[in-house]
Amino acid sequence: MSDHDARQDLRAFVDAFEQAHPGEVLRVTEPVDLAYQMQALALELERRRRFPLLLFQNVRGHAMPVIANVMASRRGLGFALGAEEAELHEEYARRLKDHVKPVVLDRPPFPVESRRGGDVDLGALPVPTYFPGDGGPYLSAGLLVARDPASAVGTAGYHRFQVKGRDRMGVSLHSRRRMFDYQRRAEAAGRSLECAIALGLHPAIGLGSLSYPPPEVSKFEVVGGLMGEPMQLRRAETVDLEVPAWAEIVIEGEILASAREPEGPFGEFTGYFSRRSTDHVFVARAIVLRPAAWFQSIASGRAPDHILPLAVLREAEIRNALRRVIPDVRAVHVPTSGGASFTAYVSMRQTRPGEAKHAIAVVFGVDHYLKLVVVVDEDIDVFDESDVLWAIATRAQADRDLVVINGSLGAILDPSASPEGLTAKLGIDATRGQASAEKLVMAPEQMTWARQLVDRLTRG
Repeated sequence: MSDHDARQDLRAFVDAFEQAHPGEVLRVTEPVDLAYQMQALALELERRRRFPLLLFQNVRGHAMPVIANVMASRRGLGFALGAEEAELHEEYARRLKDHVKPVVLDRPPFPVESRRGGDVDLGALPVPTYFPGDGGPYLSAGLLVARDPASAVGTAGYHRFQVKGRDRMGVSLHSRRRMFDYQRRAEAAGRSLECAIALGLHPAIGLGSLSYPPPEVSKFEVVGGLMGEPMQLRRAETVDLEVPAWAEIVIEGEILASAREPEGPFGEFTGYFSRRSTDHVFVARAIVLRPAAWFQSIASGRAPDHILPLAVLREAEIRNALRRVIPDVRAVHVPTSGGASFTAYVSMRQTRPGEAKHAIAVVFGVDHYLKLVVVVDEDIDVFDESDVLWAIATRAQADRDLVVINGSLGAILDPSASPEGLTAKLGIDATRGQASAEKLVMAPEQMTWARQLVDRLTRG
């Protein structure tokens, strides 16, 4: 297997990232329980502002290791795209507009073991339970792959799967996007929706699968654009689908037509347990594993592994949308403090009166999950929330600079939304407008001197 052949392999990514950034891959040899302990470690590391990849090599009751925190840091996501961390936003936004069709390999890049019939046992996989209060063990890193029954266009997206038996899982399609529509069309025709769940994937595949391309474009074409080469697929063993060729584990099966069972609760990106679910049912036909397979987990709740990829995607989508209509957008930040879904900060240099409020309307049109948008001047660092709050405090007036939209489409998982997912949205124009007050700014050469002095004083 050449280095080029393995460019889409999670294991090759982990090895290369560890070599480039020693200390950013933490191999945990201490024994850990499937219930809560992996999540607890990720949360403690986050509290210390550390976001290494985690490879749990000693999971009690299982020989299979668990890889987690694969998409928890901007440094790691930048490395996955071959871009510097500081260039991640620009590079990601640029590549999202490129689409490269995938290729289907004649054979998998490695031997696979296919467990079928009575050998299917989801309990043989090290599936974690993340929080006390979760409905049970959950697959959180399962990329669901299916094909539109009408157009045959494929899609892929992350959904939560609650393990309920040897071959049965509850799944929620609550985003109500492509996969939800595919299942409805199959169900209307009286058929179950054939699908496959891929685990253990290169981070670029995860980033591309979170995108929103036009309906006629497969998300795997977006992945190809991000990678700068065709995404490699392989044919599934028991369903008529193509799946990521380098996946560690593929669970093949179907979402049943006209079957609903309670699913949840689950600790969601909102920071709350969610009992809202579409209550669909997935039945596994086969579990397909590569040799010495890794199980991938994404820490749940507000953990960066869960929400940072969403933030980076929305930053890129917002940036691309704004730059089509506004000439001087400087930066976009979707903070994880807002669940990476509800809040966006935009800095820009206004060239015409009213441009900031126009930007607010454009941003709300990018994603219906967004409910707070703040637009600031180019001298504000949108990645420093204290700077954004200072701009709101000193440049915005409530009777002049607020934009409120009532009864708008929102996120059904938002606990403050209506049962139908309706929400109110707030935009804040925190730009100077006509104000002439001059901001305090230190000379750059003095800040350079101060940084160097602090480095010397704190070294060792």
